[in-house]
Amino acid sequence: MSTFRFQQFSVLQKQSGMKVCTDAVLFGAMAPVNHGDQVLDIGTGTGVLSLMAAQLGAGQVTAVELTQQAYEEADINFSNSPWAERLMVVHQDIQSFALTADRQYNLVISNPPFFENHSKTTDTLRNTARHTDQLPFADLISIAGQLLSRQGLFYLLIPAHAVAKFSVQAEAAGFYLVKQTDFRGYAHNEAKVSALTFSRTAEVFMARMLMIYESRGVYSRDSEAYLADFLLRFAKDQQSSLEVKADTAMHRNTRKA
Repeated sequence: MSTFRFQQFSVLQKQSGMKVCTDAVLFGAMAPVNHGDQVLDIGTGTGVLSLMAAQLGAGQVTAVELTQQAYEEADINFSNSPWAERLMVVHQDIQSFALTADRQYNLVISNPPFFENHSKTTDTLRNTARHTDQLPFADLISIAGQLLSRQGLFYLLIPAHAVAKFSVQAEAAGFYLVKQTDFRGYAHNEAKVSALTFSRTAEVFMARMLMIYESRGVYSRDSEAYLADFLLRFAKDQQSSLEVKADTAMHRNTRKA
């Protein structure tokens, strides 16, 4: 579907390389946003994570997007949201943005490209969204180190198999992994992606496994608790067949690492 509707906002996603998917929405719903935070969203795509951060109470969200098509859609999505005055999208690669940035952020979030040396499709937008060519992990870590405040948090979603390698690189740059949530679809599945929270201060490490679905089309209690304020299916009024179709489409779009 070209537009995905949430309870408080909608996401136009006709041109963006990556569509709204369950992993990304759950990741956004779990974001460690404090009221009034200055948030930087690296590689915003449709802007869904920025919109969710605004709903969670962020004071200002700056979203940086490389591709023209995704930038245009994010700009529309921000303008049509209840938090337009708190959302800004910048059409620029994050490396160039970091060179001229004049502030630091309380929270840096990213659902970055994650495929390294992986076969590509003929869809250039999808390739940019999925592959690390334009944003290697080393660049992402370095930029977060530059733009994150001393007490800030670095929060990202990457494949479970890349966590160990990324964590070693991050620690070498002064970041400590303080929380890891591994997402698995059903009880019988292995984790595919992990939501990681890094801090400049060493803290007690917390790790957990989050099962997304109890059964087909039925969210687990844990995932429902995070998504209850976002997905239409959990709105107080009865859901329509259109909303069910939208949620099903999001499930199909879930990325596989």
